[in-house]
Amino acid sequence: MLQITVFFMSTKIASIVGATGLIGHQLLLALLEDDDYGTIRVLIRRPIDISHPRLEKKIVDFNDGDSLLVALTGSHTVFCCIGTTQKKVKGDKTAYRTIDFDIPVKLARFCKMLGCENFVLVSSVGANPQSGNFYLRLKGEVEAAVRESGIRTIHIMRPSMLLGRRSEFRMGERIGQLVMRTFSIFIPSRYKPIPATRVAQAMVKASKNEASGCFIYHYADMQ
Repeated sequence: MLQITVFFMSTKIASIVGATGLIGHQLLLALLEDDDYGTIRVLIRRPIDISHPRLEKKIVDFNDGDSLLVALTGSHTVFCCIGTTQKKVKGDKTAYRTIDFDIPVKLARFCKMLGCENFVLVSSVGANPQSGNFYLRLKGEVEAAVRESGIRTIHIMRPSMLLGRRSEFRMGERIGQLVMRTFSIFIPSRYKPIPATRVAQAMVKASKNEASGCFIYHYADMQ
């Protein structure tokens, strides 16, 4: 008897915001190798030079709510890896907040509106809305606002210093990576440097856990 095996491609869509960053790029590569999602959609400001049969590119104006809402439609899981630096915004904290707070929170609220109940966010170790440090306070505020969105399943990654090569050179970060690697043995677990590839892999794995709740991941959890 002739036996025919039929393979069905997943119809689930994974959408990534921040796919050109250090973690985002590794996440994109990891998802393209994962069969759990049939389509990997990247929401980007400008074209990127990467092609794949399962890759869908959406040019988005993140200041335009309608543009963002349309781009997110149909998503099963949204991965948010977006972030900037003081250097890029030239020390403008308002501009910094517009990117690091407004975009993730807007994404979460739109996800809830569209029925996408699986959200994976990159935050930072030490995130705390009561912190005296601008960066850590901002990350804490983002986490709180995302939780308040009402999404059923939220996974929050809190890495410390990231290891890996960015598209742009950051001298301070490169020196920091060297120092952190050298003295890693003396650093408390959750503050140890971690490769961006590990964070990306942890995000993919976490996205498959759709239990209701908000889950926090530190260094040991992402290993």
